[in-house]
Amino acid sequence: MAIYVDVSSAVHAKAGLSRYSRNLVNALQPLLGERLRLFQNSLGNKGSLPEWQDLPTSGVRWGYRPWRALVLAGQWMRLGIDQKLPEAELFHATEHLLPYLRAVPTVLTVHDLVYERYPEYHKAWNYRYLHAAMPLYCERATAIIAISEHTRRDLIERYGVPPHKVTVIAEAADPRFAPPPTEQVRSVRQRYRLPERYLLSVGTIEPRKNLTRLVDACAPLFADRSADALVLVGSRGWLYEDFFAHLERVPYRDRIILAGFVADEDLPAVYAGAMLTVQPSLYEGFGLPVLEAMACGSPVFASNVSSLPEVGGDAARYFDPLDTGNMTAVLSAALGDDALRAEMRAAGFEQAARFSWARTAAQTLALYESVVSER
Repeated sequence: MAIYVDVSSAVHAKAGLSRYSRNLVNALQPLLGERLRLFQNSLGNKGSLPEWQDLPTSGVRWGYRPWRALVLAGQWMRLGIDQKLPEAELFHATEHLLPYLRAVPTVLTVHDLVYERYPEYHKAWNYRYLHAAMPLYCERATAIIAISEHTRRDLIERYGVPPHKVTVIAEAADPRFAPPPTEQVRSVRQRYRLPERYLLSVGTIEPRKNLTRLVDACAPLFADRSADALVLVGSRGWLYEDFFAHLERVPYRDRIILAGFVADEDLPAVYAGAMLTVQPSLYEGFGLPVLEAMACGSPVFASNVSSLPEVGGDAARYFDPLDTGNMTAVLSAALGDDALRAEMRAAGFEQAARFSWARTAAQTLALYESVVSER
């Protein structure tokens, strides 16, 4: 018998979703052994990731968008894809996409309901799809994993999901996120042309990341020379035009460094080299950069909304993401207090250590076994 995990998001390198499925599968491998099998769309066009070449993989040849439409149509018409999953005892949908299965129990991971809370921050077609599909996927799933307690509450309140159906299983930072050697920090800083004293924010450039307010909050910090620059790490996502237009209007444009995509082997050094890391999002289902930064020794400052206080705990400091003045005040106080930042680094290491992919995998496997035994 076999447990299938959908790794399409990893194959397509879809930001945070990719990190989730990739780290989960790697942690599940020693626990499941030969029971573990992979599922992906675009099979044939996109091969397995190098580390998974030896894992049995099934799937469909459809690309991401056609497959997404077919999955919803299949749910509406109850057209099962059981034949694509030989010997399946369970199927785990790791992103917001659950195929219809007649006889195979399913686990669905829900990362967030940001499209419900902030529909204006999504492309219209994407919002319409998720708004129509996710309530159905949540209803049809045998069990649901929410990656934070905040997401669990959203599912119960927004979709009326029975509380017993949702289990909170948190993510964790990839094990590679750890304090790098000083020489590596220096080398990476030179390669990316980063100044000595910079603030850092990591995430896809999209409206809910609240980067426009962060840029504005940095103006007084540059004026009083508390910091040299704000470094933004992350690729362009969607609806980012207003942000870039605003960026070109600020008089300190040269202080905003758009680093774009930074490879995982360099990112720990970018975190470690920062004076502090800022997560100013209006909404996060989890907020993985919070733990990544803490694991690398960067003090973390974040919005006081959604799941961020849950993830950062007492190790982070928080601000109102809608109040630029408050954001500036919180960051300024820390930039002027070396002892506070040192204290936060130590607390951050402890907070990040509370989360691990080994623990996530063990809790996920326990849920698998519970679902299989009940069916």
